[in-house]
Amino acid sequence: MASGADGALVGVGEDVAGIAKVTFTSPDRVREVVNNFNRDGFGSLYPRYAGGRPPTFTSAQRQQVKKIALSRPADHGLPFSTWSLAKLAEFLVAEGVVDDISHEGPRELLKREEVSFQAVQTWKASTDPDYEEKKDRVLELYDIAEGKAGPGPEDPVVVFSMDEFGPLNLLPRPGRQWAPVVSRRKKGTTKSPRRRRIRATYHRTKGVRYLLAALDMNKDKMYGHVKKTKNRTEFVAFCRYLRSLYPPEVRIAIVMDNFSPHLSTQKDARVGDWAAENNVEPAYVPTNASYLNRIECHFTALRYFALNGTDHQTHEEQNSMIRRYIAWRNRHKEDEALRAISLRKGSLTRH
Repeated sequence: MASGADGALVGVGEDVAGIAKVTFTSPDRVREVVNNFNRDGFGSLYPRYAGGRPPTFTSAQRQQVKKIALSRPADHGLPFSTWSLAKLAEFLVAEGVVDDISHEGPRELLKREEVSFQAVQTWKASTDPDYEEKKDRVLELYDIAEGKAGPGPEDPVVVFSMDEFGPLNLLPRPGRQWAPVVSRRKKGTTKSPRRRRIRATYHRTKGVRYLLAALDMNKDKMYGHVKKTKNRTEFVAFCRYLRSLYPPEVRIAIVMDNFSPHLSTQKDARVGDWAAENNVEPAYVPTNASYLNRIECHFTALRYFALNGTDHQTHEEQNSMIRRYIAWRNRHKEDEALRAISLRKGSLTRH
């Protein structure tokens, strides 16, 4: 069926050549229209635009899109629990973030910014009355360290993310390894065991150790000292080491949690006094919000690469493994497996 020059419907009982003659087109075009109609129905009658070169966005626009996508629609007065691509695209245009963007545009942009649509996870909600203020300051420091924002007159230019890892016991740790596949009929032998074994029982008779570690956000470099305790004295000593890595006139910030040795109290004000005297800003994450501390995801990678599947007999042996891992990690920052674990675990702080 087609429409002739006078608007009359033609095609009933007509062959391809007859329809082509009436509609002033070629037989090949008629066959194409008929085939499209048989495949897509009336949808084939609507025009299909080929599009064109996708729009380009500035760095500031990409960061704003990323920030809005990671926020909640309710924060902007919208009655939705999550962003769909369509709602996000419409909101971006309505707010003037971009002039125009398709419904698939945010997906491609966020993919390049390493943001994906993930299941909502739960954690202990922070009851800190200054949650928003502390969170915003920590994220602002991360932006300064990564070059996404310029430091103000009183802002630090170097940012460390610091925390303790442990206690580190001497015990067999579960893990995975490569091993030959053995069928039920083919049993393992002493000459060809199925897999390496570790102890099933253990006694913790040699004490524990703690790793005091920090990540230089500007250089993406990790530092760590293994200590027998993690009290205020050891913490201040480690902070002095971090301070020594840059000239005194360079202001630095140390992002950390609210562990008691990190705080200044009426009885012991060493941390605050030392920070004020040494051009250091202590930046505390909100209570019950340790996920904002970027060093946490690197502890996950340390456990995966250096500790899982081990059974160290002495602390010296285990400490050596940890130190050698940190040195390897600093030389292989772009390792795909390392980045996959770090990005997956640290996605909550990437806004």
